[in-house]
Amino acid sequence: MADIDLSSVGKTFAGTPALQDITTRFDDGEFIALLGPSGCGKTTLLRILAGFEEPTEGRIRIGSREMANADSGANLPPEQRNIGFVFQSYALWPHMSVRRNVSYPLEIRGLSRAEIRRHTDAALASTGLEDYADRMPSDLSGGQRQRVALARCLVSDPCAVLLDEPLANLDVALRATMQGVFTDFHKRTGATMVYVTHDQAEAMAMADRIAVMDQGRIQQFDTPQNLYERPKNRFVAEFVGRGTVVPVQQFRTDGTAQQARILGAEVAVQSAQQESRVSHVCLRPENLTITETGDLRSKVARVTYMGGKYLLETVTDCGARLFAETRARFDVGAQLGLTITTPWAFSED
Repeated sequence: MADIDLSSVGKTFAGTPALQDITTRFDDGEFIALLGPSGCGKTTLLRILAGFEEPTEGRIRIGSREMANADSGANLPPEQRNIGFVFQSYALWPHMSVRRNVSYPLEIRGLSRAEIRRHTDAALASTGLEDYADRMPSDLSGGQRQRVALARCLVSDPCAVLLDEPLANLDVALRATMQGVFTDFHKRTGATMVYVTHDQAEAMAMADRIAVMDQGRIQQFDTPQNLYERPKNRFVAEFVGRGTVVPVQQFRTDGTAQQARILGAEVAVQSAQQESRVSHVCLRPENLTITETGDLRSKVARVTYMGGKYLLETVTDCGARLFAETRARFDVGAQLGLTITTPWAFSED
């Protein structure tokens, strides 16, 4: 296994930038998620790591080996990078058994039969496929096929495992099960894993750190908790989790205490930035409490049952749409008081 270092990596297609100045490091053994909307550049970055695309700018190193350097023109092909890749479509050979699908990369390398069997048995065992070794892909469920694809990429003992939306084709229940499979596998092997997804619930459940991307740039690279609780800008605040970003009308500090005027109310806030730069706050459902006399008056516009609780979309007197959670049911049109508790404040840029 190895660290992955990216320095000023960029990629342009027909004059249009797909990636811009990606400089970061994925530590050895980390489970990294690349998260963002369609077209943000996450799959392009994964393909550059794999060697399927060449960077237009910058340099990539995995461990002590330089994989690509746009200045020198160096670019190792995928087969020389020792990286495993799990495709969204599984990409299994339909005429080969599970065992043969998994062992095929070793056959191409010319390993002995004994080595091939030893490595293949280990890969099948690590993915729980020993009892399916003689089956054909057509006889497997979607989750089992995904395990075969994972076993095939692991059989060569790769220095990193790259996964391109591997659960996108599975139903909701099976996706939850496979999340556990990937998490357990990561804990068991300590492999460096880079996982592309547009599903933030997947990323938050599995990853050690998440790189939130937009317009070819990493907007914030942080732990799931920090992304949710301490977003660095408006895009991250609105993209990760459920909440509303509202402007700060006034901000001041008094020692360690921070106060802001938002939506006409004076509330205590949290912020890591200087007073002159704070411009917005992110109001999550947990920052809002329904009270008889609150900081704001609002009206219920929509009620959604979430299993044991209700999500209320409310509209304040000044027109802001805020989300609150409650175990009590309220009807659409009900008038509520909302008390705001220490939301996170940040700069818009």
